[in-house]
Order: sequence, then structure tokens, then C-alpha cells
Amino acid sequence: MIVSKLKLTNWRNFLSVDVDLGMRCFIVGPNACGKSNLLDVFRFLRDIAKPQGGGLQQAVQSRGGFSKLKCLTARRTPNIEIEVHLAHNRGEPPVWRYELGIRQEGSWPKRLLVAHERVWFGEKLVLNRPDDDKDKKDTDRLTETFLEQTNANFEFREVTKYFESVNYLHLVPQLLRAVDSNQTDKSGEDFYGRNFLVKVAKTPEATRKKRLKKIEQILRAAVPQFTDLTDTVDKAGTPHLEVTYKHWRPDAGRQMEDQFSDGTIRLIGLFWSLLESNTLLLLEEPELSLHNRIVSTLAPAIYKLQSEKNRQVILSTHSSALLSDIGIGSEEVLLLVPGKEGTKVQVASKIEEINLLLEGGMTVGEAVLPRTDPENFDQFLLELSNGHKHQHRS
Repeated sequence: MIVSKLKLTNWRNFLSVDVDLGMRCFIVGPNACGKSNLLDVFRFLRDIAKPQGGGLQQAVQSRGGFSKLKCLTARRTPNIEIEVHLAHNRGEPPVWRYELGIRQEGSWPKRLLVAHERVWFGEKLVLNRPDDDKDKKDTDRLTETFLEQTNANFEFREVTKYFESVNYLHLVPQLLRAVDSNQTDKSGEDFYGRNFLVKVAKTPEATRKKRLKKIEQILRAAVPQFTDLTDTVDKAGTPHLEVTYKHWRPDAGRQMEDQFSDGTIRLIGLFWSLLESNTLLLLEEPELSLHNRIVSTLAPAIYKLQSEKNRQVILSTHSSALLSDIGIGSEEVLLLVPGKEGTKVQVASKIEEINLLLEGGMTVGEAVLPRTDPENFDQFLLELSNGHKHQHRS
């Protein structure tokens, strides 16, 4: 299944969101407009659903509390509301629909409560909270969602398992190399790849070797000297990745991950994640540390690997090179536009000017990314240039 529709009210930067999603989704927009916050809604649901994760209360607290999650421009609706549709394909009727509203009440300290929680299976309503007989008589029950309660989510366990399996990756090569540091977050998650090599080592041998061989084949197109990607363990029992770099010397040199470039490490982590499962994968700026020529091949590479697993991928990017692939459709691109009433989310295919540019032969990147430039950016560059010329003459 995939997330086929996302609707938000008062979530972080967003006063209101209502967008359809497909197998791939590219999120673009200016700095600080909410790209990471849009991705975070899926992590938020994952944090509620995962076992021993602390549920709703911990998921909100770890993000700074209700006031940090609620959109600053919210006025009419006091609640934060999330609605997710799960379907087999984009545009199809949802198999499942999950809705969650949260609110605060009382004086200090305020209580965080479930305003509503509803689940549909097709057209059948299988959960509708608050329940008059129980929830309203005992409001302490509203401090928890049924999503996080094993004894309460039996009828929609498939939804719980789906959210629980959401995977987020923003691998930081420096942390992966820092073998003596502990870089998991407070919940024990490893979003930044500190324990990536341990995860690789724990994968069954046949699966591990198959994945590494496939990643090697992809990387050889970008790094011709790159061959024989394998895993190994040193005398202290620490797992490593090892590769052969062919060069002018008769005997090719072996290198471990501490000698890999940042871009190589990020690519290995990205491709491994794509091959790992068929669950939703969230990526932040996968182009970091990579040459534009390699970045331009990322979209088709992601498509090829995700197709093998039938895996939905949602990623944020600033890169025109990544969006230069002619296989990217404008319906796959979400454009974030900040304004006085919060950030708006627009599907690029619904913007007439973008469609005209695409019909004229532009790539999605050429048609969309100029819209993410800061306001008056051209004027700023002109003034900067004139100032530089004046300084040079002086």
C-alpha cells in the first residue's frame, strides 16, 4: 500500500494541506518553508504507533510540545488534524483511512488529548472516538490513541503496522565513521546512520551479499574504478564495508568506509534503504555531497530500485540536477509556497504556467525550481554584484 492522500490542519508550517500522492513524491520549496516538517507528519504517526515508543504523549513532547506543532497562523480551528488515506495505487479508493485530531485543555499544566480518532476500512467506519459511553466519562482515556494500544487496534492493526514501518533516512557520513559515538535519538532511533554498518552486518548473509552486489553494480556507473563491494569485520568485532578501487598500479587498492567519500557513503546508505523493504521511505536532500552528474541519475535509480520492492518514496530536494530527469512527471512534485497564512502545498501539475513551460520542452526542475527562489532574490544578486564592482574599483 501507499499513502494516496494527505490532509492536514494546523500542522507546523501548514494551515491546511490536501494533496494526492503517488509512488514517488518530490518536495521542493524555499529554505525554512516546511519541507522537513511535511515529512515529519509520517514520522509522527510512526512514533505513535511503534511499540514502546511512548505513544502520542511522547511523540508530541519530543517535538517541543503542542504549541510547537500547531501552526502559528491557526485561528479558527484550535486542533491539529491529520488524515491519511492508504490505497494500493494513486487515484484508487482508499483501503484504509485514518484521522487523528489532538487538542489541549485546562490551565497549566495543560493536558494533551485526542480530539477525535476515526478509522475507515473502505466505506465501513471501524473506529469513532471519543466514545460517549467510555471516553467522555473518563477523559484520561483520551490521553492515548487507539493506534498505540495493541488491545484496542485489532480491527485496524494493518494501519498500525503500516505507520510503524515508516522509514526515515538522512545518513550523515561523519557519524557513521565516528565508531565511538552514540548518535541514536532519545527514542533509540538511528535516523542519521550511526548504526548503519551494524544493520548491514545483521542482515542474513545471502540477502546482504545480494544487496551489496546490486549496489556495487549501480555505483560502478558513477565511479568506474569502484568494484568488489563487500562487508567485513575487524579483530575487535566492528563491522565495516570494504571496496576495491582499480588504478594504474598492478594490484588494486582496498579501502574501508573511513576512506570513502561522503557521497559514496550516502549513496550506499540510500540504495541499501531502497532495497531493504516495501514500506514508505522518507529522504531529505539525497543530493548532498554528490556531483551533479551523479545526482542527475538519482531519480531513475530510485525508480528502478523502488519498483523492485513496490516501495513509495517521498523526498525533499533543492537540486535542479535531480529534477532534470525527463521521467519525472509534474504530478509527482509538491511545491511549497510560504505566505502570511502559512505555507501552501501545490501539486506542480495543477499550475498552468508550469504546464506551459513543460510543454515548451523544459524539465520539471527548470519549470519549478525558479519558483522556490527567495522573494526579490534577483534584486539582491544585482545589488551584490554592483557592490562587488564598486569595491574592486576602489
